Amino acid sequence: MKINYSDEQFYYDCYKKNSGKPLKTLLSMYKGNFHKFFLSTFFFVIKHSPVWLLPIITANIINGINGSGNDKMHTIFINCALLVFLLILNIPMNYLHTMCKSLAVRNVEAGLRGAIVRKLQQLSMSFHTGTQSGRLQSKIMRDVEAVETVSTQLFVGLLNIFVNIAVALFVTISRSVIVFLFFLLSVPTAAATIVLFRKKIKKTNSEFRKEMEDTSAQVMEMVELIPVTRAHALEDEETVRMNRHLMTVAEKGYRLDMVQATFGAVSWAIFQIFQVGCLLFTAYLAYKGKILAGDILIYQSYFTTIVNQVSSLIMLFPTIAKGLESIKSIGEVLLCDEIEENDGKEAVENVNGEFEFSDVRFSYDENEVLKGLNLKVAQGETIALVGESGAGKTTILNLVIGFIKAESGGVYLDGKDLRDIDLRSYRKHLAVVPQNTILFSGTIRDNITYGLTTVSDKQLDEVIKAANLKDVVDSLPDGVDTYIGEHGGKLSGGQRQRISIARALIRNPKVIVLDEATSALDSISEKLIQEALGRLTAGRTTFIVAHRLSTIRDADKIAVIDDGKCVEYGTFDELMALKGEFYKMKIIQS
Repeated sequence: MKINYSDEQFYYDCYKKNSGKPLKTLLSMYKGNFHKFFLSTFFFVIKHSPVWLLPIITANIINGINGSGNDKMHTIFINCALLVFLLILNIPMNYLHTMCKSLAVRNVEAGLRGAIVRKLQQLSMSFHTGTQSGRLQSKIMRDVEAVETVSTQLFVGLLNIFVNIAVALFVTISRSVIVFLFFLLSVPTAAATIVLFRKKIKKTNSEFRKEMEDTSAQVMEMVELIPVTRAHALEDEETVRMNRHLMTVAEKGYRLDMVQATFGAVSWAIFQIFQVGCLLFTAYLAYKGKILAGDILIYQSYFTTIVNQVSSLIMLFPTIAKGLESIKSIGEVLLCDEIEENDGKEAVENVNGEFEFSDVRFSYDENEVLKGLNLKVAQGETIALVGESGAGKTTILNLVIGFIKAESGGVYLDGKDLRDIDLRSYRKHLAVVPQNTILFSGTIRDNITYGLTTVSDKQLDEVIKAANLKDVVDSLPDGVDTYIGEHGGKLSGGQRQRISIARALIRNPKVIVLDEATSALDSISEKLIQEALGRLTAGRTTFIVAHRLSTIRDADKIAVIDDGKCVEYGTFDELMALKGEFYKMKIIQS
């Protein structure tokens, strides 16, 4: 049998129909899988039967030996043979029990993660910029894992607990009503006593957990600061600082150990006292001839089973509460309505690359960034956006990409409002080279051809040459199949940026967005990248954000952005001759 989870829309519908009701949401997610849990429980009953029958078989043997008759060995043999058969049967039954449970739970686990991933791909960039990536990772991994745990406990663990209790009580009442009544009175008292003492460790456990979380954050911070620490010879100071945190953790851990040890000893003693009480009561019944001597073992075993199962039931509640909270946490993503709507909109087949910004206004958290921007960009034209930080340059690039939408006015591509077209179809004709190169831990080939499946070696080689990557690739042991490490950590900044340019070139885009593509590079790397960018932008509509004005001399037009508006527009020479804002910025950088 294979894992075959439902499509992601199914899980989204489960949340939509049961919003605010985590338990109903969980139950709806397992629609079509409940028979697997019932089968799992059925196989559990068979596989677990030796545990229940062992006390009865042992009692039968003891009673048979103490009884009269000549068939004592026959009784012993039959009971032992039955037990051996059930023990052997445990192996296939355990396999089937686990298979049925795992198929149901893993189906939902995989489907739920898939639903989150798909929703994250649909959510707007404003959602992603406003949400920590660590929180999203936690929802995909830890929260779904918590849902998987609560599913197992709720649908399998809970059923198994009730089965164990039901079997123990059924066997007890079928053999002795008096012992059954003793169980009904004693078990809740024993369980309540254990719960009462367990509460005392909750506070200490919580303090230890919080201290561990804080220390974990401090350790991550320490690792990230190692270059700074080493550069300023602060190793000893950092070691002392971390040791203080580690000693605090050790002290709280010691207190937790002692509380748990005390609790363990007290709860064990209480449990054993109740066991002695059960032994005394059943021994008295045997002495009076109310039950057989061998039956004492049965009742002792079943009393232990019931108390343990009740204790397990109590322990389930925190796990269930944690799992239901995780279901709510996942719902924060699946029910989020910050979606980039593309369905039903016009798909563009061809892009010329002519743009017009008409009285565009846009705000971030009531802070107006663009205040009536007007700008026209002809097909195949390279336009550089310059201005002070916060002037609105990056916002303009985000509008071009479609990450954000104009609040009023409009951004038009080839005469069509970007809000009216399927942005996915438009972005197939778009390439972005960001300031901070984004690479993943694969090979150079993987990073350049990301998302493409029909790239020939000849095409790849041409792009590598055009991006000035040939010397880099030739110097590596495995060429384009060399692994570059996490985020391309084995390469220099200039080499990573050229891979990013090659990734853009291989897509043969009609529109290019360059966000400070040569910032923080040495002069040699900058020259190589400028040459590669020249090949990339040739004949393509290109938007460039640059702070070093010397890098945009060859741009067809330069737009000076100030306070959310285009205040100057023209070629490099025209703006220098104008002696306005651009001229002042150039003089400052000279």
